[in-house]
Amino acid sequence: MIGHDTFRRVDRWLGVPACAALTLLRRAYRFVRPSTASVGTAAPKHVLFVQLAESGSMVLADPALRALGAWTGARTCCVTFARNVGSLAITATLSGENVFLIRTGSAAELVRDACRFLVWVRRREIDAIVDGELFTRLTAVLCVLTGVRRRVGFHRFDGAGLYRGDLYSHPVAFDPGRHMAQNYLRLVDALLPPAVDAAPAPPETAEAPRIEPRNVSPAELYAVRGKLAARVGSLSSARLVLVNANASEMLPQRRWPPAHFAALIRDVLAEFGDVHVLLIGADEDAATTAAIAADVGDARCADVAGLFTLAELPALFSLSALLVSNDSGPAHFAAVSVLPVIALFGPETPSLFRPLGNAAVISAGLPCSPCVNAGNQRRTRCKDNQCMKRITVAQVFAAARAVLLAGGASRPPGFIDGRGAGAEA
Repeated sequence: MIGHDTFRRVDRWLGVPACAALTLLRRAYRFVRPSTASVGTAAPKHVLFVQLAESGSMVLADPALRALGAWTGARTCCVTFARNVGSLAITATLSGENVFLIRTGSAAELVRDACRFLVWVRRREIDAIVDGELFTRLTAVLCVLTGVRRRVGFHRFDGAGLYRGDLYSHPVAFDPGRHMAQNYLRLVDALLPPAVDAAPAPPETAEAPRIEPRNVSPAELYAVRGKLAARVGSLSSARLVLVNANASEMLPQRRWPPAHFAALIRDVLAEFGDVHVLLIGADEDAATTAAIAADVGDARCADVAGLFTLAELPALFSLSALLVSNDSGPAHFAAVSVLPVIALFGPETPSLFRPLGNAAVISAGLPCSPCVNAGNQRRTRCKDNQCMKRITVAQVFAAARAVLLAGGASRPPGFIDGRGAGAEA
């Protein structure tokens, strides 16, 4: 599996010269053939959305994916890394035949799939591309190589972002003051012909758009209940609190210390006798969840990492009272339900990436945070994530307690930082 750091290095050392060379070629072609510069103003019929990297970003992009179809009537397709395919099942916005998956098991596999993708674009008659990646150079290059003339993507102009040439027919300035879901909507808006009356303007308020709630079928609920019963026994009379103590290897600094999670779980179990805690995660998270469960040492705390597929999470969310999570995929996946979420933020800013659902964020409010942004490829040199370590167990327990005392259906406080300030989302 190609690691995130390898992608960053390749994107920098190969992507920068590739973007520069293609920019020169594009400008030369427009100079020689100015009559071909226009890409037309008709509404697109087949639009491709590019979102490769993080699974949580697929949820943040979902309002834009839905807007593509609603505003233009176009068939929406998507290209993403194969490891993110499960996240598409969370929102169920796109059907499988409209999704192209690029594998990242090896460099050879990646190159083969990229070549297959270029053929797939032509067969699908894609006539517009929306590049949702934040200044990833290689996606800009890939979009040009498709031959699709109408291309929308983030451009730094004189603002925030990394250099990736002049490769878009419709460049859009990235706005770090708006939520990512709103930035994605601005990309979609750039595709619309000027005369389209039915297309609402992207919202100018600070409130981010909401995710379309998922309808969970009785069969899905039955399957999830059956898995729970087989692993931890009957929980029909219990309230379930989900805990996600994991975060992707792309940014491990987002992790709250496991000892803090264990202390939080012990406090919750001591206060609420009807609560069972489930430590959720993927198979690769099992070492972390097992260690926390062992530290807690209570039969009402169960490690279920790897038990549920991503497609089963909406049903699990509908059966639960609360989710406490690092800033990672599950916090965003829960947006398809009414499940209250407490998301812990440190190296990234919630003003851009807070979950879209019934969520509160807690931050230590340190002056060095956030330390990752669109201008540094979401990298940080920090080796001691005090922004997460200084979020206290007492802070998180107070927010969780408020939700559980209200029956698990209320909205937790909007924002809590290390100075005690709070504000509704």
